[in-house]
Amino acid sequence: MADCLQRETETLLRLSQVSSITSVFFGGGTPSLAHPSTIEKVLESISRHASLADSAEVTIEVNPTPVGMSRLEEFHRSGVNRFSIGVQSLQDKDLKLLGRDHNSQHALRTLAEARRLCPGRVSVDVMFGRPGQTLDSWERELSELLRVCDDHVSLYQLTVERGTALFKQVEQGQLALPAEEVMAAKYHSARTLLLQHGFQQYEVSNFARRNAVSHHNMNYWKGGQYIGVGPGAHGRFAPLEEGRAVREARVQTLEPDFWIQEVQHRGHATRRRIPLPSPLGLLEEVLAMGLRLTEGIAHQHWHIFCPEADLQTVFGTYPDVQNLLLSGHLILDDRGLRCSWDGLALLDGMLPTLLLALEGHMSP
Repeated sequence: MADCLQRETETLLRLSQVSSITSVFFGGGTPSLAHPSTIEKVLESISRHASLADSAEVTIEVNPTPVGMSRLEEFHRSGVNRFSIGVQSLQDKDLKLLGRDHNSQHALRTLAEARRLCPGRVSVDVMFGRPGQTLDSWERELSELLRVCDDHVSLYQLTVERGTALFKQVEQGQLALPAEEVMAAKYHSARTLLLQHGFQQYEVSNFARRNAVSHHNMNYWKGGQYIGVGPGAHGRFAPLEEGRAVREARVQTLEPDFWIQEVQHRGHATRRRIPLPSPLGLLEEVLAMGLRLTEGIAHQHWHIFCPEADLQTVFGTYPDVQNLLLSGHLILDDRGLRCSWDGLALLDGMLPTLLLALEGHMSP
């Protein structure tokens, strides 16, 4: 696995002809199970084929188990300078329900150790909307976490995945998820609490203070290029070595055994390559991702992807979009297009209207 991660990294970097890497994110699954030497070797492979500045953000997702905590210092020595800790909850019964193999004390100790190693560069994931969770208990739990966390919080609503024990319990009526309006109240309450603790919301699910934003994720939301390495990874880049200046969506083989075989055979395991030459397809991504940010989509940024029509031309005259503007959920001004505070919570419901407006403008 380690050898193939290095080889695929080198192959895809060569294909992209990229000269500089600004961030690296070891995520998806449980990367903290990897030996720290694997992380070090991948970073060395990147440095051999592109410039990886000392200031580049290098993040690893960590499960806060005793094993995960014990490796933090080694990961840091290997080149990691930012940790993302999957705390999820400080309620032991909920962690057990979610199938997590850590408890609240493990999480708190891991968080403290991560902050010692990378002060100001530790993120925590926390989940709301768990079965039996009341608004009061959620506020108390989040307040407790905010007293000990670092400068970045990722806030997620529980999604019950098919095939899990929790899904089966919900399906059989043994457990009930909170109603939609209760979920909305918890999200609103969390945003307010985070603001009171000095956190600024910069994306639908992400909050930072002291400018501790995730630069890697910002690249996704702003439509930048990125290379995906490893089983099931996704990427978006133009393979310039093949003479193609058109960006592709690339998906790597998911099954680890087959992924290893393909990398050994041809240097990478790209299973699907989807060209993104369609102006509409690219603009849909720019719109859907850019509006997740509180800053929204600046006029200059939109112009990079759509030089022939500005935001006002595309969206400003569409009747249903005008209703969103009049309601105050959407803002279109000299800064660009963005959601209001209330509108950000309703983005999923507004996107179909905006995508229809975009499609209507782009259609011949």
